[in-house]
Amino acid sequence: MIVDMWHGDPHWIVFLECGALTMVLGVLTTIATRGKHDSLTIQQAFMITSGLWAVLPIFGALPFMLGAPHASLSDAYFEAMSGVTTTGTTAFPRLDGLPKGTHLWRAILQWSGGLGIVVVAMVFLPVMKVGGMQFFRSEGFDTLGKVLPRAGEIASEMTRIYVMLTAACILTYIMLGMTGFDAVIHALATCSTGGFSNYDASFGAYLGGPEWAASIFMVLASIPFIRMVQAMRGNFTPLYQDRQVRAYLRWIFYACAVIVIYRLIYMEQDAHPIELVRETVFNTISTFSGTGFASTDMMAWGHLPFAILIIVGLIGGCTGSTGCSVKVFRYLVLFQAVRAQVRRMHSPHRVYPLRYEGRPLDRDVVNSVMAFFTLFMLTFGLLIVALSLSGLHPKTALTAAWTAIANVGPAWGPEITANGSVAEFPPLSKWLMILGMYLGRLELVSVLVLLMPRFWRP
Repeated sequence: MIVDMWHGDPHWIVFLECGALTMVLGVLTTIATRGKHDSLTIQQAFMITSGLWAVLPIFGALPFMLGAPHASLSDAYFEAMSGVTTTGTTAFPRLDGLPKGTHLWRAILQWSGGLGIVVVAMVFLPVMKVGGMQFFRSEGFDTLGKVLPRAGEIASEMTRIYVMLTAACILTYIMLGMTGFDAVIHALATCSTGGFSNYDASFGAYLGGPEWAASIFMVLASIPFIRMVQAMRGNFTPLYQDRQVRAYLRWIFYACAVIVIYRLIYMEQDAHPIELVRETVFNTISTFSGTGFASTDMMAWGHLPFAILIIVGLIGGCTGSTGCSVKVFRYLVLFQAVRAQVRRMHSPHRVYPLRYEGRPLDRDVVNSVMAFFTLFMLTFGLLIVALSLSGLHPKTALTAAWTAIANVGPAWGPEITANGSVAEFPPLSKWLMILGMYLGRLELVSVLVLLMPRFWRP
């Protein structure tokens, strides 16, 4: 509202109305629950986690419906859900020319959603034993020792790191030539690994130095925030020794190297090597981290690079970060389980204990990871089929399901508009993608468990 007022845009009245409506309903909810000071039950923890990401986008969508771009309910809720889940896919056919307040609101939705999912991942999901996250119950509360003994302090420290990272990103962008407003918008989207831009060209409006800077900050935002908290406390050893971080950086290097070599040999022999490397590194990290920025048409790179981008999008960032998708930790656990099973086939009487960073992996953790991975891939496949039946081209259905369930951002296909939006999708397709973004961001199990009658028994 203040930004629109500052620029003399009458659109500010929309944010005043939406803010007043949201505040009234929030106060009424607070009054209705006054005096409820009991600790959370496991059922309530699941309901709060799932409910927040379903209800908040309703209020986040109000400015899009009542003001510019005067979107329909489907488009407005899609945009807000894409924001709070840090997916980055847009339903607006044109971004250039929207009020600055609208652009800032989209960025704030992503930034708050990125912070929220970090706190949920390290405070709620380990307690709820979602997808192997119970392994990090001690990681979040014991590894930091007396420095951060309680969940509230962990959330506070993570918030401080998040704010500092965002401020550093803003200053870096400004020094590299962005305007102050553009730097804020892109920094909020970068540090949340969200990917909303205020330009139809996305990050293509700022080539060169900003791409390198964005690559660095996207990597930082997709490594465990707990490690950055420890590093800020002067203890860098856990960051260096973190198996997730090492694997994540190594896999980024492998993906970038293969794509660069392929493009140099088969696609763009005459391209300038430095520009090609910069373009590849930026867009690959953007996809790997789930940010979804784009500075070029990645479809023009060829079939192998496109397949690699699909794969890295299904890997995602590290657990305990703003990154999305399956997460590196779960793949490391899966690889260990598969390797142990292959060894048992050769020597069935030997015992092969599973360990992660020197700590034993309980069977409960391994089973949770395998169940999550199976459910993730099954949901991905069902979403592809559902989107195809809703009227989308098969190629569009594949990439739309991929970008939704993995919260990545870009999608490709005949129905995708020039600015990468899904504005031309049928309403049913948009709601299917909304469901995919919601399930993917909340790690599926934390939502689907609410549908089980046995879960509600005392």
